[in-house]
Amino acid sequence: MELAITREQRSTRIWALHLLCFLQPVSCLLFSITAPHPWYFSLPWILVVVGSVVADVNSPGERRQPSPLMPDWPFDAVLFVLAAIQLLNVALVVRMVALFGFWRVDTLVGFYLVGINSAYSGIVVAHELIHRPQRYRQQLGRLLLCTVLYEHFFTEHIRGHHVRLGKNEDPAMARFGEGFGAFFLRTVPAQFRSAWRLEAKRLGDEAMQWWDPRMLRSRVVRGLALEWGVAFAILVGLGPGAFAIFVLQALLAVRLLEAINFIEHWGLISSAAHVQSVDSWDSDSWFTLYTLVGLSRHTDHHAHASRPYQQLRYCDESPKLPYGYLGTVVLLNRRRRFEALMTEELKRRRLGPFATVNRQAAGDSEPVN
Repeated sequence: MELAITREQRSTRIWALHLLCFLQPVSCLLFSITAPHPWYFSLPWILVVVGSVVADVNSPGERRQPSPLMPDWPFDAVLFVLAAIQLLNVALVVRMVALFGFWRVDTLVGFYLVGINSAYSGIVVAHELIHRPQRYRQQLGRLLLCTVLYEHFFTEHIRGHHVRLGKNEDPAMARFGEGFGAFFLRTVPAQFRSAWRLEAKRLGDEAMQWWDPRMLRSRVVRGLALEWGVAFAILVGLGPGAFAIFVLQALLAVRLLEAINFIEHWGLISSAAHVQSVDSWDSDSWFTLYTLVGLSRHTDHHAHASRPYQQLRYCDESPKLPYGYLGTVVLLNRRRRFEALMTEELKRRRLGPFATVNRQAAGDSEPVN
C-alpha cells in the first residue's frame, strides 16, 4: 500500500508540473476575453512571453526517467483541454479584430500572443495527437493543424520525416552551416511537395496531376479545402481584418514550428540505415519539458513515435541544445553565437560533419553511435 501511494504521489507531481503548459494559452485567452485594451494595458501582456524565455534560459536540467506505472488519462486530459483552448483563442482573436478594428495595438499584441500560442498549444499538441493510434485523436490533431493552415504536416511528418530522418532527402533536416532564413524558404514548399507526392502515391500514382479525380480523396487536398474554406469564410463573414489576423497568426506559428525543426536536426545528416540516438538534438531544460508536453525529449520520440509525452525517456547519448527550446529559438537571432555553440557540441560528440573526420583520425572504422 505504501508503494502504491508513493507511485500515485509521483504521478500527481509529474502531472502537476505539466500544468505549466497552460501558462501561455490561458494568458492568451485572458487577453482576448478582456479586449479591447488601451495601448498601455495591451503591451504588458507580452511580458508573459518574455518571462517564459528568461525562465527557459535559466532553467535547471531535468534528467529523471518517467515512471512506467503512471495512468494515461490525466495526461490525455491536458491535451484535450489545450486543444479546446487553442480553438477558442483563434476564434476570439478573429472576433476581437472583427469587432474593434485591425489598426490597433491590441491587434499587434494579439497576433504575437496567438501566433506563439498556436505553435505552443496548437502545433505542439497536434504533433502529440497525430502520433497516437486512435483515429479520433489523429483527427483532432489535424483540426488543430488547420488552425495554422498547415494540415499537410500530418502527412509529411508521419510518413515523410519519421521515415527519412537524418537523410538529405528529408526537407525537415537542417544542414550544417545553414541559416534559419534559408532553411525556412527551402523547407516549407519542400514539405508541402513531399506531402502531396506521398498522398498521390497512396492513391495509386505519385506523378498524378492535381486535376485527377482521384485527388479528391487526397488527405492533403481535403486539408487544404477545410483550412482555406474556414479562412475565406472569415473573410466573407467578418471582413479583411479578421482574415488577415487569422493568416498572420498562422504564419507566425508555422515559422516557430520550423524553427523547432531547425534546432532539432541542425547538422545531423547521417549515413546510417536506421534511426540512432544521435540523429536529433535534445534539451535538458526542465522548463521546456513541462511547458511543451515533453517535446524536448525528441530522440526518444523518434525511437518510439507513439509513446505518450509523459513516458518519453531522457537519452544521455543525444546532442544537447545550449538552452531549452524557447531560449534556443531566440538564440537564432544571433546566428554566429548559435552556430558556435551547436558546432562545439557536434565536435565534442563527434557527430554530423565531424564524425568521419574524427573516426579516421582515431583509426576507428566503426560507425559512431
